[in-house]
Amino acid sequence: MRRTSLALLLLSSTALSAADLPVRSVTLSSGGLAQIERVGEVAAGGSATFRAPTDDIDDLLRSLVVADPAGTVEGVRLPARDLAEEAFRGLPLRPADFASRAALITALRGQEATASGSTGRIADAAEVPAGLRVTLITPTGLVTVLLREGEDIRLADTTLAARVARAAEAVAASRTNDERRVEIGLRADRARDVAVLYVTGAPVWKPSWRLLVPAPGSSQTVARLQGWAVVENASGTDWDRIRLALVSGEAAAFHQPLYDPIRVPRIEMPVRVPDAVRVTADTGTRPPPPPAPPPVGRAAPGMAAAMSPAPMAQAARGGAAEQGRAEPSAPALPIQAAATAGRVAFVLGERVTIRAGETANVPFLDARLPAERVWWIQDLSARNPLSALRLRNALPTALPDGLATVYGAEGNEAGAFLGDAEIRTMAVGDTRLLAFARDRDVQFTTASSSTDRVVRVAAARGIVKLEISRTEEVAIAIDPREGRGPLVIDLPRRPGATPRFPVLAEGDFGLRAEATMAAAPATLRFPFERQVGQDIPLWDPGLGDLVLLRWREFDIEQNQRRLPGGPGTLENLQAILGRTAADVPGRAELVATVEALQGVRRQFDDLRTRVRVWRVSEASLTRARQAVEDRTGAERAEAQRRLNQASRDSETAAAAADTAWEAWLRAVQALMARGA
Repeated sequence: MRRTSLALLLLSSTALSAADLPVRSVTLSSGGLAQIERVGEVAAGGSATFRAPTDDIDDLLRSLVVADPAGTVEGVRLPARDLAEEAFRGLPLRPADFASRAALITALRGQEATASGSTGRIADAAEVPAGLRVTLITPTGLVTVLLREGEDIRLADTTLAARVARAAEAVAASRTNDERRVEIGLRADRARDVAVLYVTGAPVWKPSWRLLVPAPGSSQTVARLQGWAVVENASGTDWDRIRLALVSGEAAAFHQPLYDPIRVPRIEMPVRVPDAVRVTADTGTRPPPPPAPPPVGRAAPGMAAAMSPAPMAQAARGGAAEQGRAEPSAPALPIQAAATAGRVAFVLGERVTIRAGETANVPFLDARLPAERVWWIQDLSARNPLSALRLRNALPTALPDGLATVYGAEGNEAGAFLGDAEIRTMAVGDTRLLAFARDRDVQFTTASSSTDRVVRVAAARGIVKLEISRTEEVAIAIDPREGRGPLVIDLPRRPGATPRFPVLAEGDFGLRAEATMAAAPATLRFPFERQVGQDIPLWDPGLGDLVLLRWREFDIEQNQRRLPGGPGTLENLQAILGRTAADVPGRAELVATVEALQGVRRQFDDLRTRVRVWRVSEASLTRARQAVEDRTGAERAEAQRRLNQASRDSETAAAAADTAWEAWLRAVQALMARGA
């Protein structure tokens, strides 16, 4: 491959004493962040450099911390976001011009240069078998020179040469546009170790668990919990023997586009110019206007009607003016765990190596925790309980979320996969149930019932007030077959009801209770008690004031259930009295109310009878009146006598009904006065 030393690309290069800082430690967070520490030796007067993914530059700029024990920090420099665009701005070059030396020199056509002792302006360049032929324009004409291996061409404009060199750097950098070279300017008079720390976005580390559990009914009281972490190195840099820490916590994290150029939009003001001077040209004289048309509305004979074009011309000018307007993962590695408020860190005791782009699964925890096999009824509508482990976090640190693969540790289950369980974050000392399978050998059924017990009676005007203790019970009939051991039951909360059974815990699961299965069928009962108030009106208040009612205008038979003493209320109160214990406060008042209501019932029954008699007499009176009208002579006189008798019978029946109504009203008023 031929090579021509282009001095124009060397004029702007400077010898930098720079050290690429290697990664020494990484802390991965469950919140999707990575804290990266780079440590390396920097020579006196040198800079600290490293490469970072372009997508991490925003986070790097906002979180970078430099620890230089013997120097000062001058600043951070890195290529612009749109490197090529900025580097080529104002140059007579484009990135494609760097495809060959002939294309590069040709793109600089017109620039003054010196090649092989000749000076002139570049006219053309082409590759020939002997080398690179360059044509220069000199004051005396065209000069063609041949540049061989190692010969150079120099630009007279050193500033332009420096910019071309920077453009070449941009072309090289743009080929790896997904990362940037970061240079930290330092000032010191000796070599020393410099540390750089920053936080960037990273794939979350994902914990997974291996759980070895004792057999059901076993005397073993511990389970072995192993934690593995899935770690991905997406930093673009190899992690060679780094110290790795895994953090579980919920730190607040934000992103800000610091690397993107941001321009603030401004209001654009128009350029003020003088108004145009408009002059109407002189078109000379014209004949006088014609006379007005005749009153009949048509042109005079021999004359043509005319229209002025002025309105159309004005509309056209107005439209033109309007158009002109603008609109705008037993680990081999020792583990250290440390916890602070809301944060747990697992630090691997030995250094690890993970190359860029690799995924690793590393153990970070191996512990034996207090545990017990249990059965768990979580869904009362199911037929079989869950096989579960009751696990207590006896570690000095919390355990993060993750899935646990459950294996048997003894007996027939030794080494067998039993199922998967989900571990949610467990604080220090927390106890959790981890269900991993359903036990189809054990069956259960549930039933619900409700009973009421009157605990207090009070009387108010026209109302009997009851305080009732309602017992709502959930019964679980369970057949454990040969199963022996603890059974945990989760029951839904019942708002307003008090559980009358031992409650071990409360949580999102509701109320947790526990029983012991003894290889024999059993029925477990879980009662809740609720206090309920019930008001029983002695009559329908919707009728208004009974005193204002008139029995003649009111259908008693149709509304008897709404009236005091009518069917329904008395029978209901008698039933309540029958199930009210003798020692219940207010029972005597209930007895008296029932007796009084019985008296009202008698008066009401008498009233109904009297009203029916009156209605019969009224019907007879109506027939008698009709008979008088239909007869004559002696028959009419007899009909009149019967009419008089029917009238007297009706009056007597009405008086009896009035008396019964008044007697019923007095009994009702006495009833209403109780408890007033």
